[in-house]
Amino acid sequence: MQFPLISRSGRIRKLIAEHRDADIARIELLTLPGGADSFELAAKFCYGVNFEITTANVAQLCCVSDYLEMTEEYANENLASRSEAYLDGVVCKSLEMSVEVLQQCEGLFPLADELNIVGRCTDAIASKACAEQIASSFSRLEYSSSGRLHMNKQAKCNGDWWIEDLSVLRIDLYQRVIEAMKCRGVHPESIGASLVNYAEKLFKRKPTLWTATSRPRVGLMPGSVGFEEKTVVETIASLLPAEKVAVPMSFLFGLLRSAVMLDCTMSCRLNLERRIGSQLEMATLDDLLIPSFQHAGDTLFDVDTIHRILVIFSQQDESEDGGSGYDSDGPNPPSQTALVKVAKLVDNYLAEIAPDANLKLAKFVVIADTLPGYARTTDDGLYRAVDIYLKAHQGLSDLERKRLCKLIDFQKLSEEASAHAAQNERLPLQAIVQVLYIEQLRLRNALCCSFSEDNQKTAYQSRRISNGALSAAMSPRDNYASLRRENRELKLELARMRVRINDLEKGHACMKQDLEKSSSKKLMNSMKKFGKLFISHSPFRGSSSPSKHSMVTDSKVTGRI
Repeated sequence: MQFPLISRSGRIRKLIAEHRDADIARIELLTLPGGADSFELAAKFCYGVNFEITTANVAQLCCVSDYLEMTEEYANENLASRSEAYLDGVVCKSLEMSVEVLQQCEGLFPLADELNIVGRCTDAIASKACAEQIASSFSRLEYSSSGRLHMNKQAKCNGDWWIEDLSVLRIDLYQRVIEAMKCRGVHPESIGASLVNYAEKLFKRKPTLWTATSRPRVGLMPGSVGFEEKTVVETIASLLPAEKVAVPMSFLFGLLRSAVMLDCTMSCRLNLERRIGSQLEMATLDDLLIPSFQHAGDTLFDVDTIHRILVIFSQQDESEDGGSGYDSDGPNPPSQTALVKVAKLVDNYLAEIAPDANLKLAKFVVIADTLPGYARTTDDGLYRAVDIYLKAHQGLSDLERKRLCKLIDFQKLSEEASAHAAQNERLPLQAIVQVLYIEQLRLRNALCCSFSEDNQKTAYQSRRISNGALSAAMSPRDNYASLRRENRELKLELARMRVRINDLEKGHACMKQDLEKSSSKKLMNSMKKFGKLFISHSPFRGSSSPSKHSMVTDSKVTGRI
């Protein structure tokens, strides 16, 4: 019974030879890869029992044949050569089959890796995915009306069907496949879509892990709850393509939330923050609202993380001024459009976190002051956030309220916001005086239609007010009353002028209508008078045709004249 095994297995032959003199009842193969199932397949092969080599068992057969030394040295067409031929000739020709074999290798480490089964399957998957993508690109080529060959961007790309297949792999094997695809030149968008799909599969399997009320997993050890998820998040973050459009912004923020909650490495979190900061203009308000997982009297939202992201975004703009210090291979500095979008986003974020009772003034100020002043075309959003913070934190001192109001450039407020600020009792008195003074200057400019000289005076006077250089002869309260009185007078004068202009316009319209009606009648009367005068003095009156007499008379008349 043992002869077929001994004849085909070099390992069993050596074990029998070593214990020839001893009475061997059984041989234990404790480290046999695949366990009893693998040995059963090897025994069937040795005893001639027919079975089919498939993707479900070829990895086991390769490993067990190597372990039992079932090579050509001991028998022709032995199990090792048969399984290797199927692996190279059948499995590596198909992407789907390579994925299935790679999944079977999960329980055969490290031997499956040493026999290069994993490497061959990984390389086959990457090459097939790249070939599929090239073929799909060629199928989208078409000739334009001018005869030029171009890519039809509206045509559906079918070269990424493998994305769903890769989601069944273990994270370490999946990582090796993605790295091989990057080396092969697979499109970053396809790699990004695969990463998103893989992470979403994990999120669906662990729905309770990603709730905002979950507590952070600190110091996760191998085998503990959440360790697998932590490894997945760190691995996916390291595999993200460098291109900005490769993955959605919401996915990056989702990874960052998971990294914060799972207590991932600082390098992982900083990597995600750098990627988000380089394209922050694509984010939404919901993305920025990262819950705080400290639960120790801290803020409701993770303000520190958002501040670091804003610093990364603003430093891109500073790098543009650095000249030679700017790395051309690094992220491009944000455009003015991106700055305006981020400024609006930050103002909305400040308004959202302002009602938090645990939000310190210093954190609010540092978030608002991160972006440069020219990023905001209007300060209405910032004024709204400041007003909400003042309303929620009524215990602030006058000094703290003044510090808060220094963030606002009152000259960049709209008329509606200025009118609201002028009557806002939560603002310090000096800020209200400043708003009233600026409103007064606007009214004067509207009345006088001032040009460049008046604008220069306005800017100089506004700078004086911003610096707190009010009139030394009057107290702030007196200035406040005086400015309100002058504003009322200017508004009344402006209303009077508008009424006078309306009256003049109405009178002009009436005169125009009267002229249009009477013009035709006056013209007819004048024509009649002119006709009578012409007939009474005509030399041809009473004569149907001119005669000699009439010609003489006409000459006499002409001579008298």
